[in-house]
Parts: sequence; C-alpha cells; structure tokens
Amino acid sequence: MKAAARVAKGREGYGMLLDETHGRHAMFEFARQGLSWLGRPIELPGSRPLRFESSQDAGSQLVEWPVGHCVKCLCFYHPDDPPSLKAEQQEKLRALFDAARKVGRELMIEIIAGRHGKVGGDTVASVLGELYGLGIKPDWWKLEPQVSPDAWGGIEAVIARNDPWCRGVVMLGLEAPQRELEGAFATAAAFPIVKGFAVGRTIFADAAGKWLAGEITDEAAIADMARRFEGLSEAWLAVRGRKAA
Repeated sequence: MKAAARVAKGREGYGMLLDETHGRHAMFEFARQGLSWLGRPIELPGSRPLRFESSQDAGSQLVEWPVGHCVKCLCFYHPDDPPSLKAEQQEKLRALFDAARKVGRELMIEIIAGRHGKVGGDTVASVLGELYGLGIKPDWWKLEPQVSPDAWGGIEAVIARNDPWCRGVVMLGLEAPQRELEGAFATAAAFPIVKGFAVGRTIFADAAGKWLAGEITDEAAIADMARRFEGLSEAWLAVRGRKAA
C-alpha cells in the first residue's frame, strides 16, 4: 500500500486489489492514503468450479462491505469447458451478479481462459458473449493480455453490443515480466475499452521473496515495488500518449 501511494502521489486513477484474509490492515491504510479505487476478491483462490471464500450466499457477505468497495471475482472459464462445469460456473456468476446489484456494489469479473485451454483470437470474446447471453453485466472485466489487436477489437465489440455502460477492461499480468507486459500494453493501446492494468506479482514477487528471507528492509521493499509499479504506470501512459498529471 505504501509503495502504491508513493507512485500515485494523490492522483486519480490509482487503486488496489486487496483480499480480506491477508489485506485487512492494508484496507485501513487505503482509507488513509486516499487512493481512488479498492477491489476485494470474493472467490475461493484457485477454485474450479467457482466457489466463494466465506459463504456461498454472496449477498450475505456483500452487505457488510463498504459501498465504495468493488467486488472482484476470478473465474477460470473456457468456451470448450464441459457443459456441466460451464453450467455450474455460470450459475455462480449469475448469482453473484444478482447479489451485487441488489446491494448496490460494483462488480468486476476476472476471466482466465488460458489456464485450461488454447486461447485464440476470439476465445475471450466468446466467453464474454456467453456470459452476456445470461444477463450477466459486470461493471468491469479483468482479462488476460490478448494475442492480437483483432482479439481486443472483438472484445470491445462484444461489450459495446451488450453493455455500452460497462466501465471497461483492466488487464491482468499472470506474473509476466515487465517487458512482456509493456508489449501487451502496446497491443491494447488502440482500444478505449481497455482502461488500465491490475497486476500483482510482477510488482511485488521479487521484493516479497527477499523481504520474507530477511535480505532487505521494509524501506528497500517499498522502494523496489514503487520502482516497478512506476515503470509500468509510465509505460501504460506512454502507449496512450499521456503523461502523469
């Protein structure tokens, strides 16, 4: 949190994804730092079929969350999944969407298709089309870097056709090195639906390993993470032809 705040410098457009299990104290720090946006995961990490972490009644959890916290849910979903698995995943996502709407919370659905199948130019657009067909309209999508500009174009078209009020897409990292992510940023640059990125281990993995081993101090860890996050932020702004303000 301190590293993110050091990069944000009070500017709009910077936020965090924090889980309640390990990030509760960081949530308090978030409120003090004044960052723009906070997303909270609700899924049981790694679950497939999708399960929620605390209670399968998502609504009972969400009523306790501050209204400004966005619900984030990762679902491993591929168009070629077995029908029974797909039906179970869809039921969970639809229940979560309904719960989020009833209690007035924003929802971000994160789709990872590449973990359980081949990803082509239309794979992720097909996933979004299937979920929109069920009436699921999240405020945000969090998606893998795409293989080509055409893939991003297909995603943008599906969203525009089904939900013109969608706030947009943020790109996830999947532990990719910074140079690889910068290339992914360039691929997405021409598509306004892609609003930014939300990556974790690319920023903190190296510092965390050294810090947990007692090899670096708190300040050194913060400085390392801030440097990596600032580099990614500058790369994103550069491909969009903008400067940090």
